Amino acid sequence: MTRQALVRMKRLALRNLLALCGLFAATSGPAQAWVERAAKVAPHPRQIAWQQLEFYAFVHFGVNTFTDREWGTGTEDPKIFHPTALDARQWVSVFKDAGMRMVILTAKHHDGFCLWPSRYTEHSVKNSPWRGGAGDVVREVADACREAGLKFGVYLSPADLNAPSYGDTEGYNTYFKNQLRELLTQYGDITEVWFDGANPRKEGMKYDYFGWYRLIRELQPNAVIFGMGPDVRWVGNEGAHTRAAEWSVFPSPVPLEQFHGGDSTAEDLGSRAKIASAPHLLWWPAETDVSIRPGWFYHAAEDAKVKSVETLLDMYYRNVGGNCTLLLNVPPDRRGLIHENDAAHLRQLGKVLQSTFQVNLADAAKVQASHQRPEAPASAITDANPATFWTTPDGQETAELTFELAGRRTFNRAQLMEHLPVGQRIEGCALDVWIDGSWKEVATATTVGYMRLLRFPEVTTDRVRIRITGARWAPTLSKLGLFREATAPRP
Repeated sequence: MTRQALVRMKRLALRNLLALCGLFAATSGPAQAWVERAAKVAPHPRQIAWQQLEFYAFVHFGVNTFTDREWGTGTEDPKIFHPTALDARQWVSVFKDAGMRMVILTAKHHDGFCLWPSRYTEHSVKNSPWRGGAGDVVREVADACREAGLKFGVYLSPADLNAPSYGDTEGYNTYFKNQLRELLTQYGDITEVWFDGANPRKEGMKYDYFGWYRLIRELQPNAVIFGMGPDVRWVGNEGAHTRAAEWSVFPSPVPLEQFHGGDSTAEDLGSRAKIASAPHLLWWPAETDVSIRPGWFYHAAEDAKVKSVETLLDMYYRNVGGNCTLLLNVPPDRRGLIHENDAAHLRQLGKVLQSTFQVNLADAAKVQASHQRPEAPASAITDANPATFWTTPDGQETAELTFELAGRRTFNRAQLMEHLPVGQRIEGCALDVWIDGSWKEVATATTVGYMRLLRFPEVTTDRVRIRITGARWAPTLSKLGLFREATAPRP
């Protein structure tokens, strides 16, 4: 082996070691190519539109509401489903007041009871006493959402413990697609289709996921598919716990058209070490599902266990402000109403969020950047136009931006947003404020993605600085927000 070859081998070994540690900032050669490739993985427009919804409601409602169970058996008598005062407009009013922008309804849970009058089963609302057997919960919720300007989505359990064909792969998949077609053609635009991974399977039963995906793309091309599907991944837990670095770029052994999910529970899903040798990189962003109560369906025994406003606000910051969307389950009670306790907490949450984020104290700030492109200057960060953004020249992975505010401002929350149409790139950042003649660091973060919300003790200043301490290829920012959080009222 020549000395030159030995030097090349040592350099390659060092790069591999650093990559495994997630530390190698590529500047040349093959490593530069995969970092650039990762930086340029971008979302589909339907994924961007979905992430802009930020915070929305999950509604678990059905026979379990009346049996006081979490999972049904499929043997329940439809006659037990009898809400006495169901009012979907009341649900939507509460959700809208909380700041939510969509409702996802459990049209069918594992027990197989359908909240719409499906032509393919007798196990549905059409055989309940509610509305004299002529009711349709899906219709009422979809219409209420449309009237209020909220988006609508459906949960259809892959399992169905009532269906005679469950266990017969061919027969059941035909049955399932027939019901899916009903939901996708009878209720207007569907924004998200939600498939639960926690469902009871029968031996030998194989779900035709790719057939389901094709049907959704055919009938509702703008709908995102949650779960093992190609659009949205589960954050990995039901406790609203997010990662310090939540990447939307996900390594995959197969291309998108063959993709059927991956492990979304690991702490590290998208670091440089994870993506360095991935055959394919996909945009697979995270959604957090969590319930406002201990259970997913309504239980009277949990009326005093509704999460506090402070807890809900913390979840909002960590999830919406951590490059996830927040899907908060709020189960209607046996009357068919959102219980007074849940409604009160949600409306108080909405007041705090609206009061906190209504005035951006960084508006009209003057910006200077250590690096920028002429076509993407730093001034784009504060121009209130989401289509414009700041970025650096290719390969410049660190930068500083200084903001001169329109006067001294007092704040304790900051919002950073990347320009997702070109990808997710920031790996590390810090926020400094000018205090007593010097810069003081008040907050740090790893990834930004769609949004990063930073919390810190209240400060008063007329200058702030953002330091991009690490990025892939060329970082972007489309917005800086500075806010003073309103005091959260106690229930």
